[in-house]
Amino acid sequence: MDNQILLVDDEEGIRKIMGISLMDAGYDVHTAANAEEALIIFEKIHPPIVLTDIKMPGMDGIQLLKRLKQIDPDTEIIMITAHGDIDLAISSLKSDATDFITKPVHDKVLQVALNRAKERIALKQKLKQYTEGLEEMVAQKSRQLVEAERLAAVGETVAGLSHAIKNIAGGLKGGSFVLEKGLELNNRQYLNEGWEMIQGNVDKITRLSLDLLNYAKPDQPEFNLTDPNVPLKEVGALIQPLARKYKIKATLDCCEHLKNQMLDSDAIQHALLNLATNAVDALKNKKSTANWSPMLFLRTKAVSGWAVEYQVEDNGEGIHEALIPKLFQRFFTTKGSHGTGIGLMLTQKIVDQHDGRIDVTSKEGSGTLFSIRLPLR
Repeated sequence: MDNQILLVDDEEGIRKIMGISLMDAGYDVHTAANAEEALIIFEKIHPPIVLTDIKMPGMDGIQLLKRLKQIDPDTEIIMITAHGDIDLAISSLKSDATDFITKPVHDKVLQVALNRAKERIALKQKLKQYTEGLEEMVAQKSRQLVEAERLAAVGETVAGLSHAIKNIAGGLKGGSFVLEKGLELNNRQYLNEGWEMIQGNVDKITRLSLDLLNYAKPDQPEFNLTDPNVPLKEVGALIQPLARKYKIKATLDCCEHLKNQMLDSDAIQHALLNLATNAVDALKNKKSTANWSPMLFLRTKAVSGWAVEYQVEDNGEGIHEALIPKLFQRFFTTKGSHGTGIGLMLTQKIVDQHDGRIDVTSKEGSGTLFSIRLPLR
C-alpha cells in the first residue's frame, strides 16, 4: 500500500508534532499550511490518505474535503477538529470523510483512525479486483455464449440448406425418372412433364444460390435521399406480368404525402419483391370459389413517428397463427418442398439493416398482411 500521507493544518506546531508521529509510524509525510497549498500537493502526488484541520483561514477543511473527493472519490480523508467543533466533524462524515479526531491528537487515537482508513483502502482494492474479475468472467461467458450461438446458427443453417437441397435433388430425380420413362415409352406427355420438373428445379436451385449470395453479402445499405414510393412502384411494375399470368388483380396504392427519406432503394425493393412474390404464390395455390377472386394490394402509408409503412396484402390461403412466429427463422417456409425460406430471411435482414420493423397479421383462409415500417432518418 502507498504510504504517502498529506497533513493539512494552519498551525506549524501541529504540523511538526503530527509529522514526527506519522514518520515514526512509517508514513512518507507531506505537509500543507492551507487548503490551496494542499490541493497543489495533492494534484502532484495523489496520496491515498489526507489529514486536514476543519477550521482554517480561507477554504476550510470541509470545503477541501469536497474538492478532494471531486478529484479522487477513493481518497480517505480524516478530519482534525477541536472539541467545540463536533457538529462540523459530524457534517464532514456526511460528505464521506473517513473519520475525525479531536485536538490534542493522541497517537493511539490517530493510529486507530489511520488503521480504519487503510482498511477502507484495502476493502476498495479487493472490491475493485473482484469487480474486474467479475467483468472478465462475464465477458468470457459472453464470448462462449456468442460462440455457442454462432455454432448453433451454423448448424441450423447447414440443416436448413441441406433440407432445401434435398428437396431440389428429389425434384430433379423425379423429373429424370419421368423423362427416362418418356424416352423408354416414346411418350410425349411424359417427356414434357419430366422436362418441366427438371427445368423447374434447375430454376429453383438458381434462385437458391442467388438468394444465399444476397443474404451472405456483408455490405451495409447504401442510404440515399429517396422517394419512399419508388421501391414499391418498381415492385408493382415487376409483379404485374406474373399477376396477369395467374389472373390476379394487383392494386398499387401510393401515399403522395410522403417526404423523401434516407434509405437503400434497391434493398427495400428486393425485400418488397420477396413479399409480393410470396403473395402471388399464396394466391395461385388457393382453390378458386364462386365468390372469390385473387387480389394483391401494394401500399405505402404515412404513419406518425415513422418515415413510411409498406404493406403487401393478399386474400389467399392465409397462415396458421402457430406458424407466424416461425416465419423469419432460418430456412423456414410454408411452401413445403417448393420453398427455401431464404426470401423472408433476406427480407428480415434488410429491414434490420434499416433499423425498421416487420409485422405479420394473417387469418387462415382469409389472407395475409405484411407491413414494414422504416424509421425517420
